[in-house]
Amino acid sequence: MTTPSVIEHITRPQDMSQSQRLFHGRGHAFEGLEHVCVDWIAPAILITLFKEPEIEWLDQLVSGLNEMFPEQESIQVQYRCRKGAPFEVKSGRELTELVAVEDGLKYHIALGKAQNTGLFLDMLNGRRWLREQSAGKKVLNLFSYTCGFSVAAIEGGADLVVNVDMSKASLATGRDNHRLNNHALDRVVFQGVDIFKSWGRIKKPGPYDILVSDPPSFQKGSVNIQRDYHKIIRRIPELVVAGGLVMLCLNSPDLDDEFLLSQVAEHCPECSLLQKIENPDIFKDAQAGKGLKVYVFKFGE
Repeated sequence: MTTPSVIEHITRPQDMSQSQRLFHGRGHAFEGLEHVCVDWIAPAILITLFKEPEIEWLDQLVSGLNEMFPEQESIQVQYRCRKGAPFEVKSGRELTELVAVEDGLKYHIALGKAQNTGLFLDMLNGRRWLREQSAGKKVLNLFSYTCGFSVAAIEGGADLVVNVDMSKASLATGRDNHRLNNHALDRVVFQGVDIFKSWGRIKKPGPYDILVSDPPSFQKGSVNIQRDYHKIIRRIPELVVAGGLVMLCLNSPDLDDEFLLSQVAEHCPECSLLQKIENPDIFKDAQAGKGLKVYVFKFGE
């Protein structure tokens, strides 16, 4: 069976300076293309494949992208279907270090070094929300990764952001992301600790006006979010001021909105739902609840 075309579903963005997804097959909205995603991170295009492609089909996709985006300097493929998720340059020159631009903010991107490249593009609206809410606030950023939320919060005028992640390498990139945006680091704290074993240390700079939790679904030896999310939610009264805001994120195709909402209702009933933050339009899902879920709650009062 011949794989359908991706190119016919891609439209050139109006703003080519903005890093963004060009095609989102993982939402299962395009039959036969569920294994394909395409991202634009100037001046490169990244194709991500979740199953082995037909060689002729992949060559046609690369050729079509070359024609549609003549300004690109590199087209690379990441084979998430292969052990180690290796990268391959399919056209142009090898680029390993890029800077993604989103809403005027900059983020370091690394190609060929790890499975994740440094910025999750589906969280655009979440970062926008936090930037709008952060002026004069103290923010706790759990599972901070490369500190994209922190960059948005400091840009929005936060008094303090505390970033917590087990990966010191990711936090180092987060520190560099702040420097890339000319942010003073005296308002940013980086804690390279296991969240579930470090509540005392995490609480010390608090209480916080805003808590953000964007956990991985599963990391061997550290996080199984189906088992562990309630351990975070039940700590909200210790971490957040009365009237504070809580953004809880869930990115597991196997856990739906109801899982997150029921966890909050059971383990922190003092939280009231304020809003669901919708994903960018490009990240449409054929079946509700399979993609990224982001909800904002108010604690107490």
